[in-house]
Amino acid sequence: MTATDATVTGVPAELRIAILGVSGRMGGALLAAIDEVPGAILSGASASAQSRWVGQDAGAPSGGKPRQVAIAADAATAIRNAGVAIDFTLAEATPANLSACVAARCPMVIGTTGLSAAVRAEIDAAARHIAIVSSPNMSLGVNLLLSLTQLAAATLGDDYDIEIFEAHHRNKKDAPSGTALALGRAAAEGRQVSLDDVADTARHGPSGGNTGARRRGAIGFSVFRGGDVVGDHTVTFAGVGERIELTHRASDRMAFARGAVQAARWVATRRPGLYSMQDVLGLNQPGKPAT
Repeated sequence: MTATDATVTGVPAELRIAILGVSGRMGGALLAAIDEVPGAILSGASASAQSRWVGQDAGAPSGGKPRQVAIAADAATAIRNAGVAIDFTLAEATPANLSACVAARCPMVIGTTGLSAAVRAEIDAAARHIAIVSSPNMSLGVNLLLSLTQLAAATLGDDYDIEIFEAHHRNKKDAPSGTALALGRAAAEGRQVSLDDVADTARHGPSGGNTGARRRGAIGFSVFRGGDVVGDHTVTFAGVGERIELTHRASDRMAFARGAVQAARWVATRRPGLYSMQDVLGLNQPGKPAT
């Protein structure tokens, strides 16, 4: 089975999915999401070479049913029989996973966050050879929130201060979250400015430096880490005499997992290129690059 073996609808009759990072927080949710899709099967799985789960059944880390798929220590082995790969690993593992998928001409869904500019450049280069959906958040609700944030920013202008609040579990390493940064980019695009020029990610110390009066047009970020919070994001537009708040709260990881599998179905038959969940869901404007 390859990505080009498709029905007349453009969706593969059998979708063979490899999960890269099956032992992580998203692994069990992705397995459950695959089970929900007729014709989708797990064809391979990987974990870090140092993981105690290497060699064991792919269902073992989440305590689920046996999958008859052994967890590999590398992506190349995991994707050997796959039509598409879903990557939820660590940022440092993404380059090797990209290389393996390019070598195998295997389309890819990347949900890993905390990617550096160098890794994002590698994704851009890989997308010349394979189809890639890369998004910091795979949920339908968050991707609708991105569109609403861009619209609100374009409509309200810089008379309204923008603050993006995000909350995640205590073990999340990157901050602000990839979703928060995507929301910031959406707001900046609405105002036709660069997020790098207007982002405010640090406020501390005495008057002056990183404190003082808010810059007009700044897009601020506030971060919370604690407990087992799956993911909360609120974009506030604060004007004089009123506030508009757009909020998305995730109560479990299945929203992300279902979106990732939906993206896998979509990208499996696409031409090489870099796509976003906005493309998968039909929310992107024609010709607009992936966020």
